Amino acid sequence: MNEEDLEYFREKMIQMRRDILDESAHTLHDMQAESTLFPDPNDRASLETDRNTMLRIRDRERKLLTKIQEALDRIEDGTFGLCIECDELIDKERLDIRPVTTLCIACKKEQEEEERYKRVKWRAKSAV
Repeated sequence: MNEEDLEYFREKMIQMRRDILDESAHTLHDMQAESTLFPDPNDRASLETDRNTMLRIRDRERKLLTKIQEALDRIEDGTFGLCIECDELIDKERLDIRPVTTLCIACKKEQEEEERYKRVKWRAKSAV
């Protein structure tokens, strides 16, 4: 991968990180400003459901921040864009869609097949 491509992905991930952190700050501000004093239990339940959903989203984004940092580290150490299983180059189109990916499409398909097999095997075993 050439330096121009690496710079493109670096900037893309830095922007992703900024967006996540901005959304997180916005969520925190909204949650602190929101009143939780609702006389109607249904309104209170709706608020709690919305908050729980938002917190789950933010938790997933927190995990994504770690993956973004790991991908930025791979850019620095020269391993960005290489599949961690087969050492082949990951297609730029795949990286453009998910720049934190560590597997080429063939290895990802193989991983998913193995996971599917384990799930089927587990279900069959637990049905006995």
